[in-house]
Amino acid sequence: MAVRQWYGTVGPLPAILAVGALVAVAAVVTAWQPLSSMLLMGPLLAGIRLGPRPTAAVTLWSVALSATIDVSRGGVPLPDTVLFCLVLLGCGGAAVCGAYRRTTLEAELLRAVRQSQNAVLRPLALEVGGVGITSRHHAVDRSGLSGDLYDLAHSPYGLRVVIGDVRGHGPEAALLCAATVCAFRDGAYTTPALVDLATHLDARINPALDAEDFVTVVLAEFAPGEVRLVNCGHPAPLRVGRRAEPLPPSRHSPPLGLNPVPRLQRVRLGAGERLLLYTDGLSEARDARGTMLALDEAVRQALCQPLLGDSLDALVSLVTAHTGGVLQDDLALVICEPRTAAATERAAGPRGPRGDAPAIGS
Repeated sequence: MAVRQWYGTVGPLPAILAVGALVAVAAVVTAWQPLSSMLLMGPLLAGIRLGPRPTAAVTLWSVALSATIDVSRGGVPLPDTVLFCLVLLGCGGAAVCGAYRRTTLEAELLRAVRQSQNAVLRPLALEVGGVGITSRHHAVDRSGLSGDLYDLAHSPYGLRVVIGDVRGHGPEAALLCAATVCAFRDGAYTTPALVDLATHLDARINPALDAEDFVTVVLAEFAPGEVRLVNCGHPAPLRVGRRAEPLPPSRHSPPLGLNPVPRLQRVRLGAGERLLLYTDGLSEARDARGTMLALDEAVRQALCQPLLGDSLDALVSLVTAHTGGVLQDDLALVICEPRTAAATERAAGPRGPRGDAPAIGS
């Protein structure tokens, strides 16, 4: 464990160079000939982990160390020294070629995954079915890839919105996000009941999940004067009006991939009230002392700006100020505001089965 922590702290290139130097020192001190052959591992490891230029640097370092070992020992025939240096150069050249091909393929894959995520994580700033919707998304990964997802569907059963969070970061999480959004788009227009839509998502993405993978989601469906929610292991949405009020489910369900038990929750959404859907990049944002951001009056004030986009911008500023200017986790925000009851009623259309749970909240 200590070696792994040291490797992660120092970085792969300095670590490989340092290990090569230690091998050379051991070979000179012990005069044990087989130790010199361990220098071949440097270029090979660099080719697996690093790019072509660092791999070439490790190769030249290994050649220099090999020559230094033979000179320090004395009595080593020059042809033997030259031959082993040529072997190191040959292995290093192959490692450089491998590193170049690997990094090229990784760059192409990253571009493809980024394009896929851009296609599914489209920025939202529109009004659909009498509901204004705006989104913000920030990824902490340097590649720009995120484990957060959101989308909407103007379905025959009403406007539906999904927000979710995939375990992990990077390309694998981004691909799972895309799979979840695609499953939502497929099922939102053909599945009358919101709880059945959650079951549909779970069944669709399960084949793509590893043993420890899961996806937390909230599904929201807007109807006149209320919003219907299904929460599978996700942070509770926030109803914003005279106060900022979390809307946790009465009974919690595991996330998708962990045998969820989706349940319908009906919540009143009055005139002038807004609904904030978010990922744990908001609720688990911590300051330097480890204190999480409180969803309190400051959040409510940020979310009560006249324009939805300004509200989310104010909230992002509040989060970054709390964390010291740097977001620590992926953050997705979707704010929804019913504009007119008539427009929402027209968008609602026919109600599906299992939609008669009593409304809660005031």
